[in-house]
Amino acid sequence: MRSMSVNSIGGYIREQREQARISMRQLAQAAGVSNPYLSQIERGLRKPSADILQQIAKGLRISAEALYVQAGILEDRPADSGVRSALLADPELNERQKQVLIEIYESFRKENAAIAVLAEDAGPADDTVLADGAGEIVPDSTVTLQAETPETEDPDTTA
Repeated sequence: MRSMSVNSIGGYIREQREQARISMRQLAQAAGVSNPYLSQIERGLRKPSADILQQIAKGLRISAEALYVQAGILEDRPADSGVRSALLADPELNERQKQVLIEIYESFRKENAAIAVLAEDAGPADDTVLADGAGEIVPDSTVTLQAETPETEDPDTTA
């Protein structure tokens, strides 16, 4: 676990408060701490406890975990779905095979996360990108045109 930098957590809290357009007094009241104490935290003069961080997170309407990671109380690591652990524990695989499989697995996870972010950013009203069945990003207009292009009859063959 890394040690907490008092200045960085205070600066992070200030940044989050300013982005949320909340005054220091409002956040102090919402978090149940005094205005001077919150000011000292933001200026890096005080080291808040995990309980105080949880109260501040609630006042900022952000996850307490985000503050805990910033403060060094929790490590910022990706969640393990069990696949990595299973691969590493498999006695039938050599170390090179384990590493290759983990790299492939992680690349798939990153690819899917990127597609999810693009789809989330695009939203229902924005038709800039879509993922096709193979996970490729394609312009939505291409998909729409391919799906909606009507068959045209040749006027010379129609009598």
